[in-house]
Amino acid sequence: MTTTMEYHNPVLLHPTVDGLDIKPDGVYVDVTFGGGGHSKEILRRLGPNGKLFAFDQDEDALANALPDERFTLINENFRFIKRFLRFHGVKEVDGILADLGVSSHQFDVPERGFSTRFDAGLDMRMSQKNDLNAYRVVNEYEEQDLRRVFFDYGELKNAPVLARTIVEARRDYPIKTTDELKDILKKYLPEKVRNKILAQIYQAIRIEVNQEMDVLKEFIEQSLEILKPGGRLSVISYHSLEDRLVKRFIKNGMFEGEPERDFYGNFSVPFKTIGKLIVPDEAEIKINNRARSAKLRIAEKI
Repeated sequence: MTTTMEYHNPVLLHPTVDGLDIKPDGVYVDVTFGGGGHSKEILRRLGPNGKLFAFDQDEDALANALPDERFTLINENFRFIKRFLRFHGVKEVDGILADLGVSSHQFDVPERGFSTRFDAGLDMRMSQKNDLNAYRVVNEYEEQDLRRVFFDYGELKNAPVLARTIVEARRDYPIKTTDELKDILKKYLPEKVRNKILAQIYQAIRIEVNQEMDVLKEFIEQSLEILKPGGRLSVISYHSLEDRLVKRFIKNGMFEGEPERDFYGNFSVPFKTIGKLIVPDEAEIKINNRARSAKLRIAEKI
């Protein structure tokens, strides 16, 4: 089991929790518990009758459970937020916080296979209960499916050649480690942009393994159902795919297309945007490199 010390500082801590506009006796949810940094700050602002539920599908995070009777940690994927809150007798809440992506702890444990810095088995599962892992994506996916993963989730223009190279290489022997994968693709990793392209390749495989886009959509739709009118949603995303979904749903109540307008050209939307997009300042990025690509959006249910 891991200790709390291995988790880094929570990103955009105060703006994210400020965005929830915490009522002392409210009910709140932190769907990405991790090291518990955001949760601790929420509990600090809650009164004795407030309640906080937290979700984390990663068993490592259970070691950080907070000894506070107002707090409940649920070891599940937050795509099941509605179901598990119901199980605890909660139908509506005052605020929901999500800090998306991979925790710093998951990046820092080499054997999890998330980081481009270490050699490790191809895993990349956020929950060890998942059947699908990076090994299966790399070794079992058809060429056109690999192409889709790299193009859709890595936004890689050379997705076809990456997919073909992997499929040709694995005919001789399975690709078992992150270093083997890098070696197979090395001619498409020019030194100048090597780290950037590797990060996009890893991101693409990781999103596929953990179904991150589907999970995000299901979570946001359910958030709308369980937030009280006036309830707040505070979401930190780390890449444009996530941020686009969050932004569109807050603006339109839909992930694609445009909402229907009435006779007067107006359309009703479920959320109103609170404030402007928030990004970390230089000081925070210096302390916590993970914060460099973070974008915080805050919305209130109408």
